[in-house]
Amino acid sequence: MAAFVIRLLQVQAVDASSYAAKAAVNRWVTHDVTADRGTITDRSGVDLATTVDAYDITADPYLFTPAQTKTKDAPQQAAELLAPIVGGDPTAIAKALATPKSRYQIVARQQSPQVWNQIKDLKNAFAAKAAKGQGANVLAGVFSETHTKRVYPGGDLAAGVIGFVNSQGTGGGGLESMLNKELAGKNGKIRYAQSDGRQVPTAGVQEHPAVPGSDVELTLDRDIQWAAQSAISAQVKKSKADRGYVVVQDSRTGEVLAMADAPGFDPGDLAHADPRALGNAAMQDAYEPGSVSKLMSMAAILDTGTATPETRVTVPGTLPRADRVFHDDVDHGTWYLTLNGVLAKSSNIGTILASQHLGKTQPQANQVLYSYLKKFGIGDPTGIGFPGETPGILAQPKDWNASQQFTIPFGQGLSVNALQATSVYSTIANGGVRVQPTLIRGTTGPDGRYVPADPPKKTRVVSTQTAKTLSTMLESVVGDEQGTGLNARIDGYRVAGKTGTANRVDPETGRYKGYTSSFFGFAPADNPRVTVSCVIQNPTKGSYFGGSICGPVFKQVMEFALKTLKVPPSGSKAPHLPIDFDPATPAPPAATAKPGTDKAR
Repeated sequence: MAAFVIRLLQVQAVDASSYAAKAAVNRWVTHDVTADRGTITDRSGVDLATTVDAYDITADPYLFTPAQTKTKDAPQQAAELLAPIVGGDPTAIAKALATPKSRYQIVARQQSPQVWNQIKDLKNAFAAKAAKGQGANVLAGVFSETHTKRVYPGGDLAAGVIGFVNSQGTGGGGLESMLNKELAGKNGKIRYAQSDGRQVPTAGVQEHPAVPGSDVELTLDRDIQWAAQSAISAQVKKSKADRGYVVVQDSRTGEVLAMADAPGFDPGDLAHADPRALGNAAMQDAYEPGSVSKLMSMAAILDTGTATPETRVTVPGTLPRADRVFHDDVDHGTWYLTLNGVLAKSSNIGTILASQHLGKTQPQANQVLYSYLKKFGIGDPTGIGFPGETPGILAQPKDWNASQQFTIPFGQGLSVNALQATSVYSTIANGGVRVQPTLIRGTTGPDGRYVPADPPKKTRVVSTQTAKTLSTMLESVVGDEQGTGLNARIDGYRVAGKTGTANRVDPETGRYKGYTSSFFGFAPADNPRVTVSCVIQNPTKGSYFGGSICGPVFKQVMEFALKTLKVPPSGSKAPHLPIDFDPATPAPPAATAKPGTDKAR
């Protein structure tokens, strides 16, 4: 009894502070409570990016010291056990576990529940052996923090738009970055007493709950996105091109239904992704559009009354201007074309000759063309606010050099991104009114309340009649046997479109090398619903003409979109506009007048 009393006094009085300190080691634990990141869905509510339960594997280096484990190499032993489970480097893990004066280290982030259960089973096994005096529990200082892991059910589907999150769980690209504040929510904190890695239920808990992030509904249609991505990926591979992109837009609302890049990447497996494919090329590539840009020149010519579709344009085989001689994409003698024929046959020379009459002098003509390009949105961001988006390049007319004033009308000497250019065609399809493109339909907050996105900005660019006339002219590109867009025809639907084959600026050398091939159009032309664009950069195998390699992609994607949206076939035949004329045959006054005169108006 005397010995018992003496020992009791020693424990409760003499050594009380020492034992209290030992008991307090790791007794109270404070953890961040990660907020659930909001889900990103397509327009039908299908998950494109969501979160699942996961664990961060953590450690307290103090509990791996020789004094606590009674062994000299506890960090090394623990590292050898943990590395194959979490897929880490044993040396790096051992170094973290042996960090001096540290009470908290991350061993591995965002591990699955299965991984933590495996570690927990090992930890319990070592604890049981240690209780029997059969060695040290070298995993006693390993813990877990409930976390979340971002997953992408569609793999690489729409990855360029959605983006990805980094190892910290923060948006690192695309909409994940652009909308990070809304998606991330607000983390909370929890403080509780624990023993041997388990919470003591009777000791009380102090908690500040996390606030979940908002869910975001996109304008994308998962099925149309898949069709666009499949089509462009196959053609880029077949053409051995650097890259390509397809944009599908609702012509009436400006909503982007699909935006596909090739090659792409899997945001859930960034370790194996090509760094060059991590962005969204459809919005981040600035390229010279070539002949698809002629639509804007024709819009200026028609809207100002400078000419009509039947206005005659005599097109020589070559055209000396400024410091160079201009050609068309094929060698030819003198062509006798209408203005409609200039667009249908995609004549650079004819476009130059018609555009120069936009003003009484060349500087005046340059200024008029520039004003229309700006109204179409060229040289300015689309308004989406996408990270890394390029506004393109459009210099002031006073800064156009001798060549640019003749190349800009047919799409060289300025640059755009693919969504900008797609919006140009949607503007014509929408009766001359530009609707600012949108990617987001609305958000649902933590309280469950759905908030639709703000209505997009609308701008009248050309008159309704000008848009209608341009649409008919674009139908000649596809429907007339002399047009360059025959591969884009779709049975039962009237299609309006334009081919493009532009000299391409090599990003490495800054000089022209290779081509940018494209096709832009909308359907049904008599009641437009969908606009589709295809752009392929630097095709090196087979044809490089836009009508040949992008026309079929346009057709494949457009057919799928029309069926998906249940758009009825066209109810009428396309009106016929003449492509060429017989110079020996007298023409009506409006057709014979020089572009820019009152008679042509």
